[in-house]
Amino acid sequence: MADDSWKTQLKKIEREFDGLPPEPSAAFKKMQSEEERRAQERAQQRGAMFGVGARLILVFALFGALIIWPYDNACGWGLFGYVGVEAVIVAGGIWVAFTSWRARLPKIHTFSLLVVLVGLMLIAAEVLPRTGYASVDPKHPPQLWCAETKASQPPLTPETKAASPQTGILEQRARFAAQSMESRWQESSGDLVRQLAPQRAVLARIAHPESHSPPNP
Repeated sequence: MADDSWKTQLKKIEREFDGLPPEPSAAFKKMQSEEERRAQERAQQRGAMFGVGARLILVFALFGALIIWPYDNACGWGLFGYVGVEAVIVAGGIWVAFTSWRARLPKIHTFSLLVVLVGLMLIAAEVLPRTGYASVDPKHPPQLWCAETKASQPPLTPETKAASPQTGILEQRARFAAQSMESRWQESSGDLVRQLAPQRAVLARIAHPESHSPPNP
């Protein structure tokens, strides 16, 4: 023990001789390391808070997309896209909850759980009525797939009634013009065949002279 105390005193004398401050005690070193650890935790929390805030902004952007949804979400692919965005909101809330739990941010963690709950409620509001687990209007029940709509015939008005005889007359005129053109084409083709009959006979004699020569006695 005497040697240890003598060595300690010698170190103090050497530090004083070199103009250095006295060596800090063990309690001071422990307090200093604790302060450094707390400062590092605060820096990590600030970085995690910025990251969690960016994730929350993305989730709120999806909420805004649901509010101004430009497509029909009553049935079909529009409904699937709408529910898909709601599912992404739930996934984003779980992501924020996990990050805030690791960063020890209790307020943001609670808020992210509320976001997850709201997203699940939105999905249930769209899915349960279409699967028979919620009361719906029996006259107009929500559908999962859109029904095929047939093109409805426009109602008859005085203008359409007056125009229908005119369209019938136009069709008859067009049919008569087509028939007359066909008959004229047949007549002209027959005349052309008759005009070319002598030439065809001459060509046939030239091509087959033995068939038209008189027999030898």
